[in-house]
Amino acid sequence: MRALTLGPAGTYSHRATRAVADEVEFTESVASIVAGVADGAYDRGVVPIENSIEGSVTESLDALADHEVAVVEEIVTPIRHALLAQSPSFDVVASHAQALAQCRGYLDAEHPDVQLEAVASTARGVERAREDDTVAAIGHPDNAGDDLRVLAEDIQDRTSNATRFVVLAPVSERSEAGGKSSFVVYPNRNYPGLLLELLEPFADRDINLSRVESRPSGERLGDYVFHIDVEAGLYEDRTQDALADIEALAEHGWVRVLGSYDTAHVLY
Repeated sequence: MRALTLGPAGTYSHRATRAVADEVEFTESVASIVAGVADGAYDRGVVPIENSIEGSVTESLDALADHEVAVVEEIVTPIRHALLAQSPSFDVVASHAQALAQCRGYLDAEHPDVQLEAVASTARGVERAREDDTVAAIGHPDNAGDDLRVLAEDIQDRTSNATRFVVLAPVSERSEAGGKSSFVVYPNRNYPGLLLELLEPFADRDINLSRVESRPSGERLGDYVFHIDVEAGLYEDRTQDALADIEALAEHGWVRVLGSYDTAHVLY
């Protein structure tokens, strides 16, 4: 099974992807991962969707709204950040923007004068540190290898730091079985009480919402796409009834059913 995820090798996405595929290829764009699965070029794609400190990964949400794919599993893994460098003296810390944000408190307290450089991935930051002795990286401690030193471990601002990844498959593999389901809803309308009307079908059927997020549709200012995760499977009558209500509310727009899936907790 061929899977595509964020690279280069050694990213947290790579670590999550190894739980579902042996053959892993890399890109530096979330959008290209989703497109690669939607086009049938890859059997699976793995993208980060939410972090417990920094919240949703908006690039992933937008890509899921732009392409027809299925979510077949979610992987939750703790994130362990370490400071990696050739020596204790450096001028720049390079890492993914989310990793830099997750370690903001540590960096402000211990290295307030260094320059922060956002790069495509934590692994790309590690490559920068290997190439330049004035650059430190934030990444998993195992990425230090033989040529970098682990200057500090567990530098994330909260010990509960964890990231939720979703495993994508072609839409033909969408399942109705699983403990969670995800939808993308574009009402193509805006009026007082719209959001309440979108949520009531789930509340009326005692379906818990685990996440609701709005993103700009890109069509016009003030127009939004809604991402909804619920703790119920599509195989359940109550979920199908709620979905029917949502589709009626979005009759001028569209509803994308990403599918039902279960959660795997993976430790590294």
